[in-house]
Amino acid sequence: MMFHIGWRGERRVFGCVIYIEIKGDKIWIQRDGIEDGIANALIEAGVPKSDIVLGYRSPYMRQFTELAVG
Repeated sequence: MMFHIGWRGERRVFGCVIYIEIKGDKIWIQRDGIEDGIANALIEAGVPKSDIVLGYRSPYMRQFTELAVG
């Protein structure tokens, strides 16, 4: 997990930027709030696309990606 925590002027800032789970032999991305996408960073680091699931997408929509469906 990666969070924004702190203050912006008088306003409190708190929120999840990235949330990833390891389930079985898959990396499940549950929240991806970075500009280039954490899945792309994992692929560039050598993680096979077949090991990455976009958990924030519906099971129906996952079939249209190049990544694992779950």
